[in-house]
Amino acid sequence: MKLEIREVSFSYGSRPALDGVTMSVGEGEVVSIVGPNGSGKTTLIKCINRILKPKGGTVLAEGRDVRKIKLRGLARFLAYLPQSAAHVFPSTVFDTVLLGRRPYVNWGISPRDRAIVSQTLSLMGLEAMALRHFNELSGGEKQKVLLARALAQEPQVLLLDEPTSNLDLRHQFEVLDIVRSVVKEKRMSAIMAIHDLNLASRYADRVVMLNGGKILDAGDPVSVFTPENIAHVYGVEALVKNENGIPYIVPMRPKKEAKRA
Repeated sequence: MKLEIREVSFSYGSRPALDGVTMSVGEGEVVSIVGPNGSGKTTLIKCINRILKPKGGTVLAEGRDVRKIKLRGLARFLAYLPQSAAHVFPSTVFDTVLLGRRPYVNWGISPRDRAIVSQTLSLMGLEAMALRHFNELSGGEKQKVLLARALAQEPQVLLLDEPTSNLDLRHQFEVLDIVRSVVKEKRMSAIMAIHDLNLASRYADRVVMLNGGKILDAGDPVSVFTPENIAHVYGVEALVKNENGIPYIVPMRPKKEAKRA
């Protein structure tokens, strides 16, 4: 396995956020983490990436404990896309994406580094804005640039926290098409925390459904996205239709309304 999470737990003070989470992601695989707000999706991503220190458990990168890997080496293995830009980058789009090459830079930026940035901008359809300043972009444009930065890092595993946030419908499909294509072609892996169940269903090989910091269910989208699981985790009645082997979820109404009827 590329990445294994074994019995990971985490608490914010006295409030448990993760409780014994165990999962893995293999080569060429996209795994979606779903669950309601507060279920632990972002916390799990940050524990994997050492932004947060788990209270218990272990994260293994190809069998190695990530706590024992130097940050430079870890940055060559994992690339992280946050929900949104935490800081304003006073730089061009090209230079922002070039930051993804930092784990490989020794004495200066090489022609290969610049070539990889140019290729990544082309892949993401961002060539026309290469010289624009990052802080002048829209929220959706910034999100695409940050994904380009993560891809320019040439990681083995992508950690994506709500990668479609701030994107309109068309660009949601475009970005996730790119992620899935790159993962398959380069035999990488991706763990993606995402709210939209239909996007998770469409693009994930496997789904991990969290509820209250624990895994309620895990498996392929067909087995996980059932009306029973959705009602239990989200408190919503839903129809689940199968379109060419892909579950399509149609929310109906909250369970409490159904009981009143």
